[in-house]
Amino acid sequence: MSLGAVGVTTWVCASLGGVNASTAGFAYLVGILAIAASWGRTEAVTASVAAVLCYNFFFLPPVGVFMIADPQNWVALFTFLVTALVASHLSDRAKRQAQEAHDRQRETEQLYALSRAILLTDASKPIGPQAVRHIGQVFECPSVALHDATTGEVYRGGEHDIPAIEEKLKQVAVQGGERREEERGLIVAAVTLGGKPIGSLAIQGIALSNGALQALLNLVAIALERVRTEEAASRAEVARQSEEFKSTLLDAIAHEFKTPLTSIKAASTSILSEPGALTASQQELTTIIDEEANRLSQLVTEAVRMSQIDAGKVKLEKRVLRIDEELERVMEQFGPRLEGREVRVRVEEGLAEVRADGELIALAVRQLVDNSLKYTPASSPVEITAEAGPGIVLIRVRDRGPGIPERERDRLFDKFYRRHGAKERVPGSGLGLYIAREIARAHGGDLWIEGEAGQGSDFCLELPAGEKGGQ
Repeated sequence: MSLGAVGVTTWVCASLGGVNASTAGFAYLVGILAIAASWGRTEAVTASVAAVLCYNFFFLPPVGVFMIADPQNWVALFTFLVTALVASHLSDRAKRQAQEAHDRQRETEQLYALSRAILLTDASKPIGPQAVRHIGQVFECPSVALHDATTGEVYRGGEHDIPAIEEKLKQVAVQGGERREEERGLIVAAVTLGGKPIGSLAIQGIALSNGALQALLNLVAIALERVRTEEAASRAEVARQSEEFKSTLLDAIAHEFKTPLTSIKAASTSILSEPGALTASQQELTTIIDEEANRLSQLVTEAVRMSQIDAGKVKLEKRVLRIDEELERVMEQFGPRLEGREVRVRVEEGLAEVRADGELIALAVRQLVDNSLKYTPASSPVEITAEAGPGIVLIRVRDRGPGIPERERDRLFDKFYRRHGAKERVPGSGLGLYIAREIARAHGGDLWIEGEAGQGSDFCLELPAGEKGGQ
């Protein structure tokens, strides 16, 4: 085609009378520029050589004779070749830039379409199959595979399968980065979130720029994390509803228990109020009934408060409290359980008062004392001290048990956690210490453990101090 264009230019210039060599040379230059812009470098160089020959034969004297040795021919040849090369290079670059711009625009549109599809994914169904289907459809990709590192599953999409891809996906998910196999047109890249690989993606049969590939991987990471976040939120909501249901149910049961307990308490109190009506053994048995009715009523009340705290529904009813009076009241509530046990209580003189919910503070201290009684040998004392600190009041309950290693101390405050070996020897639910710490923190304080393993443990309940006692 380039030779034909040179031939047409030669015929037109030769047919017109009076066309000199300069005009013909200019016509050839314009033609070569047009060929370079339209058909590329090879056609332009061919046209340059043909134009030099025609220019020499038809327009440079002596006309009709090839005189390549003439300097004018070399100048013409050099001019035509440079024009062809420069014009074709500029044309190629412009075309390449236009194509790259078109490709980037198309990739942007595809990424936007994929982001919309991901936002509309059905959270009730597995995200993996939906993600690979959307990638295959939006990017017109014949082969897609996605590995979810959390579940270990590999999901496939597109019209064709990628053979032996599972192992490569798992390796990339562990090692990170990306692998390319140009001969197969295959890209395997890690899907990361916060710099940590959470899976890997394999695509075959399409070309993506590095920017588009990273954007695609980010969208896949968002899709995987979105589903996990929704699942976590769903589990949290189920747990919250379960806690609320448990609290409501326990509250209802507690009220049902309160009615017969009130009747039992009224009857035992009435019998005990009649002196001489009972024999000594009857008096003793009735006293036991009365005391145990009090204890059972207290346990039911505590169970309800624990459930409310666990469900996050408790409200503090603060008032000014004297620590010595609160500790005395707590010890009275233990009643017969302290028979034969030595409990030493020491309160620092002039100790600051605290502003707190009396029932909850008493509940927290009871949990600590009850825990110490369980783990302290009957022959050893349990010590309770209250002392002042900088702006705080510290209640310390010390047992003479086996002690707690430092690595386990924080875990003891987890829900339902019990040390290995303690489950079989000591009864309990694993909620007491958790409830006690939640009460302390609700008041702006804290609860922790001190002491050395093998020498007992100090449970330290810290509360914000109020005014000085007695002032």
